[in-house]
Amino acid sequence: MSNIARLLRLFPAELALDVGTANTRIYVRGSGLVLDEASVICVHQPDPLVAGARPTQSVGAKAKEMLERLPRHIEAICPIRGGVISHFGASQEMIRHFFGLAHQGRRLSAAPRITITVPSGATPVERRAFREAVHGAGASRVSLLARPIAAALGAGLAISDAIGCMVVDVGAGTTEIGVIALGNVVHCLSARVGGNTFDEAIINYVRRTHGLLIGEHTAQRVKMTIGGAMPRETECHVKITGRNLSEGVPRTSLLSSHEVLEALTDPLAKIVSLLKKALESTPPELASDIADRGLILTGGGALLHDLDRRLREETGLPVVLADAPMTCVVRGTGMAMETLATHFFE
Repeated sequence: MSNIARLLRLFPAELALDVGTANTRIYVRGSGLVLDEASVICVHQPDPLVAGARPTQSVGAKAKEMLERLPRHIEAICPIRGGVISHFGASQEMIRHFFGLAHQGRRLSAAPRITITVPSGATPVERRAFREAVHGAGASRVSLLARPIAAALGAGLAISDAIGCMVVDVGAGTTEIGVIALGNVVHCLSARVGGNTFDEAIINYVRRTHGLLIGEHTAQRVKMTIGGAMPRETECHVKITGRNLSEGVPRTSLLSSHEVLEALTDPLAKIVSLLKKALESTPPELASDIADRGLILTGGGALLHDLDRRLREETGLPVVLADAPMTCVVRGTGMAMETLATHFFE
């Protein structure tokens, strides 16, 4: 190993952190995206009959596999709700664990410097919670970056120009719409509707119309397999198995893509309404820019089949789905960090 390489390994690491409702992602300066894990932590309470036993934890993908299959002595916690911290202690432990995974094989001379994304509409208390959680997890310095700016950078938009652009970030817990110009968020709206809301809508629809209780994993599979924001040219079907509410035993039923579209009517209408409200509140000159350039979709929820076409038909504007929309936010944060674009940070 060269002397320069040895020195680089001794420098404090610089990490971009995107702590989302569904997934946490870490980007390391010089290495790129190094971690993509579920934002879940399971705490295993010790056997009271064993003296000196301490709680143990499962974090990330391993913890997600355990959801809805847990015995009483294991508690599952999803510490991020609606894009903000809902369980401070669990979020700090989860972030600390992910830092350890991201640092594997690295020799650090100091605690890492972290840039973390936060919703534009986060309150001062919510922003402080992010700072304190990341500091408590082992960071030496914490900078905040607004999610719409990070998403726009990750999608390849030239946000420093005087020409305005609009990004629609559909996450698991929230949908955030930002109008950006000259490197700043000029206008932003958000609502607690996203991928998780789609799953809940499917669960409620199946319970109401088929008399079956299905879990989140089944709802996600249905959403990804036959879900969509517009009617499909050819109707699709998928088998679902759940607990029959009247008999209390497992039963299998057939669900159609038309039924799933009906189930998603309400959350899709909320996203369309939020977008129209954002467009109505956009200053005229920026609205003209958006009419020319259109808007770009990011976030995991943007992968819902035909969501871009639905928004295009509802608004009459060009709508483009970003490349790798699920990782736009963390890659954009990494880009800001790599280029030392500190004027974006808080």
